[in-house]
Amino acid sequence: MIEIGPITVKDPVILAPMSGVTDMPFRRLVKGFGAGLVVSEMIASEAMIRANRRSQKMASSCAEEWPMSVQLAGCEGARMAEAAKLNEDRGAAIIDINMGCPVKKVVNGHAGSSLMRDLDHAGELLHATVNAVSLPVTLKMRLGWDDNSINCAELAKIAEQAGIKLIAVHGRTRCQMYKGHADWKAVAQVSEAVDLPVVVNGDINEYDDITQALADSGADGIMIGRGTYGRPWFVNQAIHFLRTGERLADPDIAKQYETVITHYNDMIEHYGPEIAVRMSRKHLGWYTKGLKNSAEFRNVVNTIADPKDVKEALKAFYMPLCDQMAA
Repeated sequence: MIEIGPITVKDPVILAPMSGVTDMPFRRLVKGFGAGLVVSEMIASEAMIRANRRSQKMASSCAEEWPMSVQLAGCEGARMAEAAKLNEDRGAAIIDINMGCPVKKVVNGHAGSSLMRDLDHAGELLHATVNAVSLPVTLKMRLGWDDNSINCAELAKIAEQAGIKLIAVHGRTRCQMYKGHADWKAVAQVSEAVDLPVVVNGDINEYDDITQALADSGADGIMIGRGTYGRPWFVNQAIHFLRTGERLADPDIAKQYETVITHYNDMIEHYGPEIAVRMSRKHLGWYTKGLKNSAEFRNVVNTIADPKDVKEALKAFYMPLCDQMAA
């Protein structure tokens, strides 16, 4: 259990914010499997203020997602504060500040992990956002900019003083991007530096990763990102494992197929057919990876433009696998 201000997250397993992945259909799916907390895709505060149509969709929430955290990125305190207020008015439960995104276009805009190179400015953003809303505000960051500037503990102390209620730490520097392996032991610097709940993130893909990441980091919970690619049920498996020590098997192939169709239909409803067909391709690739004839299936389905034909292709791919299971 984690306390984030007045909000209690019963199970300390959080879905990480991932651009292009944790949209409403995916969040709702993962939440349905039991995630303690889901976080939106990163939204640029400037775009939110301009009421950018896509950003509005990115932040759209629904009752099934409660409590949902909206993640904001930006480089100006006043803009971050205004964007946080907008999301408070729209029903967000938590505001999360991104100081961990390593992507060049974000960093070049002096947002994301770039802020870890200027802790005074980072502190100003944190104070401005916390003071703008009555909601709890959390922070997601990395270990530092590079191996020569590991300053996560210092930023964590600044965040605690600013009124941040939880800190999530990805166990890599910005310059590592996603290379190598997350250094969960380095996250312990943050756990030791503050009295806030700390969540460890990065490379938590299997059961053994859960226990090792928590042991190494001393964190209070885990945040799973890429480990949910094609496996939205992994969050539920992690929760059950932390509660009981039991390692649940993956859902059978029939349940997996049902999950894929549910997700696909939700994307069509959310985005409309044309956009959904394109955006769903990465998910279909993740869902089918490792299954029999999956490479051939992906080569075909990635060329299909009609959503009805995509569903027919999914049926033709999964049904023989379901029949084999039933035999």
